[in-house]
Amino acid sequence: MRFPKLSRSLRQLSSHVLAIALGVMLTVSTLQVLPSQAEPAPPMTAGDTSKVIAVGQSPTTAAIGSTSFVTAAVNRVGTAVVRIDTERTITRRVDPSFEDPFFRRFFGDGFSQQMPSEQQLRGLGSGFILDKSGLVLTNAHVVDKADKVTVRLKDGRTFEGKVQGIDEVTDLAVVKINAGNDLPVAPLGSSNNVQVGDWAIAVGNPLGFDNTVTLGIVSTLKRSSAQVGISDKRLDFIQTDAAINPGNSGGPLLNGQGEVIGINTAIRPDAMGIGFAIPIDKAKAIAVQLQRDGKVAHPYLGVQMLTLTPDLAKENNTDPNSPIQIPEVNGVFVMRVVPNSPAASAGIRRGDVILQVDGKAITSAEQLQNFVEDSRLGQVLQVKVQRGNQTQQLSVRTAELQNAS
Repeated sequence: MRFPKLSRSLRQLSSHVLAIALGVMLTVSTLQVLPSQAEPAPPMTAGDTSKVIAVGQSPTTAAIGSTSFVTAAVNRVGTAVVRIDTERTITRRVDPSFEDPFFRRFFGDGFSQQMPSEQQLRGLGSGFILDKSGLVLTNAHVVDKADKVTVRLKDGRTFEGKVQGIDEVTDLAVVKINAGNDLPVAPLGSSNNVQVGDWAIAVGNPLGFDNTVTLGIVSTLKRSSAQVGISDKRLDFIQTDAAINPGNSGGPLLNGQGEVIGINTAIRPDAMGIGFAIPIDKAKAIAVQLQRDGKVAHPYLGVQMLTLTPDLAKENNTDPNSPIQIPEVNGVFVMRVVPNSPAASAGIRRGDVILQVDGKAITSAEQLQNFVEDSRLGQVLQVKVQRGNQTQQLSVRTAELQNAS
């Protein structure tokens, strides 16, 4: 009775053995057909190891490396970045109605005397040390009209700062501290070498949080102050997506090597996700003048202007409610002439279109502004304008801009 069961068991065992043997034979034959897949990898050289991304390591981490370049950049400049605290006292006029007998009957004779006539305003910003003697570069709006300026170094030391010069037009200021002659100095780069897509590292004290670092890239270059919506400035900004907030103003914007390429400014409260920095090459030239003279002389013409294109002029001219017909050309449309300005003295009128300056075609308001900014005080500029269907050549002598507003 047990032999039939034993026979069946032997047959099943033979079937399993046969299947296993067949599988081994197929595997061996496959290896023989594809020998290259079975050969061991060649030994890796030291130069090849940098090309390998470790298991679980993201491409971003592999590109940056195990030691962050941001850390190296910040360490190179970090001790030269300072915090700037300001104090300003403003006097308030007491409302005359508080002296009215009817008012005093209810609140008493001494109520108006108890009301504060002075108020203390405090501000916060950033800056960085330019040289070992204690020159600090920051934004003009950080220290403008301040009664007291206090500069605090990263190591905790504080010094009273003396404002040596302010230029509202470029929003730059130089502050001097007396802290010996062995201060850390921020390494300056060149903004002319900056390209869109370069790393941008903002360092400062945003919102009162000291020694803060944010990382982004250079979004665009030569973003004019007019495009940013700051008509009283004459600047072409570096635009970045590195977070810049109030308190960052005056702090450095670094490249990947830890060199200062710009001065952060936070004068657009509605700018979300983008920030602006003053190019360091512009700041270098302004800082020298502020240190020497305490101010910077800016030439001006005295016109409010708008970039004009044929399409924009045509759109205006086809509007039946338009009060003026504009020449359909490329140029700069004069919206207003400031009274007693060089433009007014030269005979430039509202509605004129500026076509050329000193024989060079002018096609944008930014181009005209830069042309005037680069001229000398008292220089006579030959300005070609179109007025209606006629063109005229006018001589305009530049004068010094007295007030940024």
